[in-house]
Amino acid sequence: MEVSLRYKTPDDHSDATVTELEGAAMAETEGTIVELADLLRHPEDLDKISFLKSEFTRKKAVIDGQLKIGLKDQLEVTQNGMNAISDGQRTVNQIKEEMMKIDKLCAEAQNMIQDFPDINLVSQVHRNFNHVETMKANIESFDGRLKDLEQLLREDDQDMENQPNLLNIHYQLTQLRDIRDDAMDQIKRASDTSMESHLQDYFTRLDDVIDWFDDHVGTACMNLIPLVQADNKGMVVRLALIIEEEEKSDNKVKALQDAQREHKDLASRFKSMASGPKQLRGYKEKFLKAIEFYAQPQFDKAEERFLEEPEKLANIMKWYFNDLYVVKVGMTALMPKKWKIFKTYTDIYHKLMHDWLIKHIDNPELSPPHMLSIIDWSEKYYAKMTKLGWDQQTLQPHVLDAREAELIREYRQLIVKSVDEWMDRMFAVDRKSFIERKPDSLDTNEHGYFRTKTLGDMWRMLKEQTLVAGSSSRTDVAEGVFDAMFRALKTRQNAWQALIDSEAQKYYSKPPAPQTTNADPSEGMQVFQDWLVAIANDQIACIDDHDTDESSQLGYLTRFQHDLSPLVSPTYLSTRAATELNALRDGFVDLGTHCITTFVSLIFKIDFRSTVADFFTPKWYTEYGMKRITTTFDDYIGDYAKVLHHSLLDIWIEELADELLVHYLCAVTRNKGVRFRRADPFTEKFKDDVLTAFEFFGNLSASKADSGTVVHVEFDAIKQKWRVVDKLVRLLEADKSSTGVVAGVYEDFKREYWDLGIGWVEGVLRARDDFDRGMLAAVKARAGEVYVERGPETIMGKVK
Repeated sequence: MEVSLRYKTPDDHSDATVTELEGAAMAETEGTIVELADLLRHPEDLDKISFLKSEFTRKKAVIDGQLKIGLKDQLEVTQNGMNAISDGQRTVNQIKEEMMKIDKLCAEAQNMIQDFPDINLVSQVHRNFNHVETMKANIESFDGRLKDLEQLLREDDQDMENQPNLLNIHYQLTQLRDIRDDAMDQIKRASDTSMESHLQDYFTRLDDVIDWFDDHVGTACMNLIPLVQADNKGMVVRLALIIEEEEKSDNKVKALQDAQREHKDLASRFKSMASGPKQLRGYKEKFLKAIEFYAQPQFDKAEERFLEEPEKLANIMKWYFNDLYVVKVGMTALMPKKWKIFKTYTDIYHKLMHDWLIKHIDNPELSPPHMLSIIDWSEKYYAKMTKLGWDQQTLQPHVLDAREAELIREYRQLIVKSVDEWMDRMFAVDRKSFIERKPDSLDTNEHGYFRTKTLGDMWRMLKEQTLVAGSSSRTDVAEGVFDAMFRALKTRQNAWQALIDSEAQKYYSKPPAPQTTNADPSEGMQVFQDWLVAIANDQIACIDDHDTDESSQLGYLTRFQHDLSPLVSPTYLSTRAATELNALRDGFVDLGTHCITTFVSLIFKIDFRSTVADFFTPKWYTEYGMKRITTTFDDYIGDYAKVLHHSLLDIWIEELADELLVHYLCAVTRNKGVRFRRADPFTEKFKDDVLTAFEFFGNLSASKADSGTVVHVEFDAIKQKWRVVDKLVRLLEADKSSTGVVAGVYEDFKREYWDLGIGWVEGVLRARDDFDRGMLAAVKARAGEVYVERGPETIMGKVK
């Protein structure tokens, strides 16, 4: 297989470069032309050429100067870098030369001794033989020595306060650890590693003994201060000796590990570097950690008392200074001086105190009394530490991170977070109950209206936080808190609306249940509707100043306004607060109305699914669909009239009338099998349906008044909206034989209802049995000629 390769010549590269430069020059020229075109758009702009030339010359001079300075700086940096590289290269070469001299000297020294290789080999064999003998003896005695250690540990178990065998156990255990480490290291470096697993099993008991010993050491470390207080100096000294010895061992291991990592070739030549402990045991770190573990439970106990009695923080923390005093007076002489044990304890305790205080300061649930107590504690703390010999500058970090000046601002944020957390928790409870449709999660007020159980709790919480904000006597704090409350209330309104829509969608998306199944698409809908009524009632309770379940005749929002007024500035009250309160009031109204609208939509989606589907079909003439609907309306009103706030009851009935009319009109174009034949009595049927609806809504107020519930139905408004049915009938019965009659009916319809959709009109016309394209063309032509001004939305705006 032949492969032809063509390499680019320098000429090729030159051509490519020239092409690129030409392209860049052309692009730059085009950009310049565009810029000049923008500057010289009009003939009179030619007079500006001299000015523009001088201006561009000045700018060019400035840019050239900046470029020269930048180029000079860049050249200096580049030159310094090149000099540094050269110096580094010379140093590397010198090191190489010295290393070569050392290697040469080593080789010459070996050649100076006759038979050096043989002598070296015999010496290695002798050392290996001695090492094998020692290892064999250690392995054979290992089990017996381990049993002796277990006996010593059992004896110390009986006297944990003194542990007289602790030093002896540590000495022997260290030897056994070294034996184990040496054996495992040799087996890993051997060519045959088949015995490694057997050797690991053999040393398993050692790990158990080590854990046993570590428990003893840990117990002693955790009780150092009680041991000093009990004047048990011997135990403290024995423990200190063990920790110090382990610290030395760890330092040696670290040094060997560093040497092996940095000088692998050199380390492999010295067998002594492979002897002794192989791993870090970390007893010094465990000792320091034990100091922290000893203090932490005392901080936990102090926290419990502090949360109950924040004003007694100084008394609660007495143990802290007592511990440090014991270390200073009784422990310092018993520990190695290099440890600086008093400073070690102080640093650990101070960090714990710092973290404990900062944790509380950052705690969103921290109450203002607790925060004020912490602020006062800072000064007392440093005064007591000064008595122990520590000044404030030595104790780092600052016990409160020097945040005293910020705590007032954090005080405000603390209340804000508390408000947000409470609101989130209460809404989470409502959301869970709402989604699970818990019947017992609703309540009723003294008027018998459905209500949710958390509304009163929410407003009580806001009042409590208002009092807390007011206790600061700072308007900026109070205003920040009220901003958060406004935001939280609006978030709650939006969350309720989104949750209602989400849950309602579950019913909207349910397909009709087949006749052969027992599935009920309305399962759980009654409880859902109860919730909608309760949520709507809640919104009215917030804004109704004449009917709440409290002794006062003011709504929750008005009382909230009265509470905040004396705590904020007049400017804030008249601008920000007024705007937010009005927005909240509108939001409560919108949410309550949304609940009612959703309730009505569900009735038509579930209860009237089949009834509405039969409108204007052949079944419509023989059945009484409108009567079934009004009867169902009557049942619903009978069930909910007494549990729904009276102001919402009127809105609900009006919404029922509007939704019925919209579905009625939409059924003309949406239902399958709709056909209005000239011979069918559809005009009389329309009239019968309208009279049935009028009879229901006209008699509604009087019928409910008898039951004690007064319904203020705007019957005239309902009749006015239903007049649109007459327009529909005219479209259906207009004589198409007369020129322009149908189009004229449409024009009258359009002038009275400006938002009448041509799509719906087309659907109505197509439902006529005598429909033809000429009829539709005439109507569309008239639609293009008729101009009507936009006005308030009519019922036809909802008909699609």
